[in-house]
Amino acid sequence: MHEGFFNAEFWVAIGLVIFLAILVYMKVPKAIGDALDHRGKRIREQLAEATQLRQEAETLLKEYEAKRQFAEKEAVEIVARAKADAERFAKESETKLADYVKRRTVAAEAKIAQAEAQATAEIRALVADTAVKTAEQILRGELSVAGTAQSFLTKTLGEVRSKL
Repeated sequence: MHEGFFNAEFWVAIGLVIFLAILVYMKVPKAIGDALDHRGKRIREQLAEATQLRQEAETLLKEYEAKRQFAEKEAVEIVARAKADAERFAKESETKLADYVKRRTVAAEAKIAQAEAQATAEIRALVADTAVKTAEQILRGELSVAGTAQSFLTKTLGEVRSKL
């Protein structure tokens, strides 16, 4: 039996029992349990907070997705309106240009007609003057010779051409 008290394993077992008794006396297991419970509670709170943040993030994501879709739809509408406005403007411009060209054409034709009428009036006046001069010279007897008549006619036609 002597050997049992001096055995190292015996004293290690006794030390372990005393150590465990001191731990139980000092309520260390309860403190460890409380610490683990506190840590578990903190982890549950963090998980609940993370779940709430995730739900908020999903809600925000849905809101921004809806806003993005609305913005895309609005952009398509703006582009469609811009195209329609551009087409309408092009048609209006084309119509205005056609009207402008038509007015300018009518004005140019009127000027041409007026110039023609004026030229015709000038030619008639010139022919009338020439006829009067010729008649006057015939009456005075100046055109008795055929050669003189031919030169007078050539001279008169030259005057008409120069005035045209």
